[in-house]
Amino acid sequence: MRVLFAGVPGVGHLFPLVPLARAMRELGHEVAVTSMDGGEPVAASGLPYLPLTPGLDWRVRIREAGRDERPDLMRRVVESNSADREAFVPLAARVNSAVADDAVELAARWRPDLVVYDYLFPVALLAATALGVPAVQHDLGFVRTPRLRELMLTEMADAFARHGADRLPAPAETIDLAPPSMAGAERYGCLLRPVAYNGDDALPDALAAPAHRPRIAVTLGTVPPKTDGLTRIERVIAAAAEVDADFVLATGELDLDTLGTLPDNVHAHGWVPWRALLDTCAAAIHHGGSGTALAALDAGIPQLVLPDGSDRFINADAVRDRGAGLSATAEEIAPALLDRLLTDPALTRAAREVSAEIATMPSPTAVAQHLTTLPALAG
Repeated sequence: MRVLFAGVPGVGHLFPLVPLARAMRELGHEVAVTSMDGGEPVAASGLPYLPLTPGLDWRVRIREAGRDERPDLMRRVVESNSADREAFVPLAARVNSAVADDAVELAARWRPDLVVYDYLFPVALLAATALGVPAVQHDLGFVRTPRLRELMLTEMADAFARHGADRLPAPAETIDLAPPSMAGAERYGCLLRPVAYNGDDALPDALAAPAHRPRIAVTLGTVPPKTDGLTRIERVIAAAAEVDADFVLATGELDLDTLGTLPDNVHAHGWVPWRALLDTCAAAIHHGGSGTALAALDAGIPQLVLPDGSDRFINADAVRDRGAGLSATAEEIAPALLDRLLTDPALTRAAREVSAEIATMPSPTAVAQHLTTLPALAG
């Protein structure tokens, strides 16, 4: 069987697809991943990568759609930093529609038997529908997607009609990474254990060695630092100087030179395998990306979430409401808050409960096997 995985061009959307794609390949199926410009880093996972519509930039096209077609929605997106998902999703649908012809052509050329797609990239559902093969929607975290899917597909009605779909289809299955105790009342789809993929590199020796005192991992992801500056990291570093712990800044290529000399207990390490780092840590501080939060839950450590937009407020609320961590604004960052992250037993207890829950969720291999039994494939 041939399985095509598709997603928005960003590591937060493509990397969560990798464990299931690898499981499919290990079961003997042929696998490939497609995305737009910016999706190339997923090729480092060893999965074949098929570029879609080279030269069309996802973020630029969203801004153009907002400026030229739906300024009312763009205003809401800007004001909320994309946290208003019901405004952002229709603009994302415009990008999906813009690459619809290319997506259908790519799928017709590669001929998948099954398509698995990130929920913000339903152009892959269109391609699967045009080929007459099943498609599976892969959710990413704590966002409940049925209403958003309805908005997305309604906005893409013309693209579907252009390719012969007389109705807006539903996926054959939906994959949900949210631990059940954190999914709220809206439960649906097939559970999948959130297995992190952050690259296959090992931890640097300095981090792999046992820590002599509590260690806290810090990251702001790949997008927020580029758009929001260093304010939150600056505040974390200032507070960290007064806390009896070591802080590891996993900040990728972010230029920290403007911060000057770091306190003795704060260490910048650039790109670090996040999930592996968490196994050496007592707590984590991050921006609220779904994969980042799920990895900390899987590790069973408390987390301080500093959300700033997109779906990150939803993820922060889910962590806070479960009692597995704290959510704060930049202005609320202080030594006492970081101390609580390390010393509040209720946070640790809840985090470990969720970790145990995640361990019982179906593995990527089990879900891969389940997908091969979908009626359109099993028949």
